[in-house]
Order: sequence, then C-alpha cells, then structure tokens
Amino acid sequence: MDALNTGFHPTYKPMTIGDWLITFIIQAIPLVGFVMLFVWAFGDGTHPSKKTWAQASLIFALIMIVLVIIFFAVIWSMFGSFFNTHNYNIQTV
Repeated sequence: MDALNTGFHPTYKPMTIGDWLITFIIQAIPLVGFVMLFVWAFGDGTHPSKKTWAQASLIFALIMIVLVIIFFAVIWSMFGSFFNTHNYNIQTV
C-alpha cells in the first residue's frame, strides 16, 4: 500500500487518455471489439482499469440482451393475442 492508503500499489500508473481512445476505437470495430472485450476482461497482463471496464461492459451487454429478448417476447405475445382474439383470417378477406 502507498503512504496515502488509496488502495493502489505504489507503482500503479493510471491509463492515459490516449490509451482509452485506442481502447474505444478497437472496441467499436464490429466483432473484433466484442472478442477484445473477452480478452481484456479475462486475459492476463491487462491494465486493472481496462480489465474492470471490460468486465462491466460484458455484464451490461448481457443485461441488455436479456431485456431485448424479454421485450420482443412481450411484443410477440401481444400480437399473437391480438390476432387470436379478433379471429383474423387471411382467406376470408
């Protein structure tokens, strides 16, 4: 621990703005960015800040996927219920 008791090792160096810009540019590349999130989140030798950010990004992406699936399931059931209740039949029109 350091003398100020901040919880960081004395040799800890924060990521620079340039490091973060490169990280965001790589993450914005389709498919490559998604793979890199896993590399950064679970790989060795990744800066602790980037590692935590990548883990949080993956958790957030998982939560968003679950919410989207729930949303479309609700919409699908609403449309199914609407058309079943009103007895719409394409052949009778």
